[in-house]
Amino acid sequence: MIDIQNKSDCCGCGGCVQRCPHGCITMKEDENGFLYPHVNKDACIDCHLCEHVCPVLNEGEKRETQACFAATHPDDAIRTASSSGGIFSVFAHRVIGDGGVVFGARFDEKWAVIHDVADTIDKVNAFRGSKYVQSVMGDSFEKAESFLKQGREVLFTGTPCQIAGLKRFLNKDYPNLITVEIACHGVPSPGVWRDYLGMKGKGGVVNQVNFRDKSTGWRNYSVVIGNRAKPHDDDDYMACFLANYTMRPSCFTCPFKTGKSGADILIADLWGAEKIQGIEVNDNKGISAVLVYSDRGRSFLEKCEMNMTEVDVNSVLKHNRSIVESAVKPADYGVFWKKYCKRPMWTLRRYGTLTMPKLIVRAKRTVARLIRR
Repeated sequence: MIDIQNKSDCCGCGGCVQRCPHGCITMKEDENGFLYPHVNKDACIDCHLCEHVCPVLNEGEKRETQACFAATHPDDAIRTASSSGGIFSVFAHRVIGDGGVVFGARFDEKWAVIHDVADTIDKVNAFRGSKYVQSVMGDSFEKAESFLKQGREVLFTGTPCQIAGLKRFLNKDYPNLITVEIACHGVPSPGVWRDYLGMKGKGGVVNQVNFRDKSTGWRNYSVVIGNRAKPHDDDDYMACFLANYTMRPSCFTCPFKTGKSGADILIADLWGAEKIQGIEVNDNKGISAVLVYSDRGRSFLEKCEMNMTEVDVNSVLKHNRSIVESAVKPADYGVFWKKYCKRPMWTLRRYGTLTMPKLIVRAKRTVARLIRR
């Protein structure tokens, strides 16, 4: 049975919960707001299926990148509304248009992040844009398997660990499955996000959340919560996330980088695009890097309409190391969590302020925003 002794050994994909034939396993939140599996030992029949589907216990093989592209959506409005180049929308609209279904992360009515399925363009648009919170998988793997057995095309997008979890859960290859891994810096705690949102929602209901608002440009994106917008590194929640304090322990030793997730395609921000030879688009509206890991991924790309230029993969990796490297664990990671469990919002503000830009930089940004108005 699954028995988590070291929290860094669980990525929280939930595959074990969905595969257990007797429903013996449930996901429960720990003191830091992360979900971990808990087994009802009295009901367990020792079938070991939970161990078989665990992607951490069954690490995949490293794979070489077959091809790498700089890509953008042909519609500037969609690109502007997306986190980088709008390539997820290209993929999703193609699959929906052919009668398939798409899995991705969206906000629920309380702004928690959950994985869900969509079969219309309106529904799939909710998956667009980055959500810097670990999504709750629910029964997404089971639903994906059901659609695949029906013969429908399935586009499954998620973090590397979620893709790896799906692959282990299915335990067979489906020709009608396309898996797209989102380059991942690491997943922040849903509990911290809930606490933070509760603080920001005092005095009124939060009516919108956008982690990657491009009104200040793609490279200097802002975080919008309700009617408040701030530069991404001038926000307590984002500052602590980018400094790796609020990440899941498994993110510091991620076993799913370098193609090990089994994904067909990886999409990421193409940071440093202006320094890469062959890229002409440099309008600060966002450019995606698309890495192809399989023949199926290459074939899928050929059916998609987008602006695409082949580039050297090493040039891409030079400016976005999260594609191939785990996040670095802060020396005072444990101290942060001890303080957070006692004084959540004080700790978030304290550590957020320590990692933010200097006061003079923040003041200049505020003046610039006021002038733009």
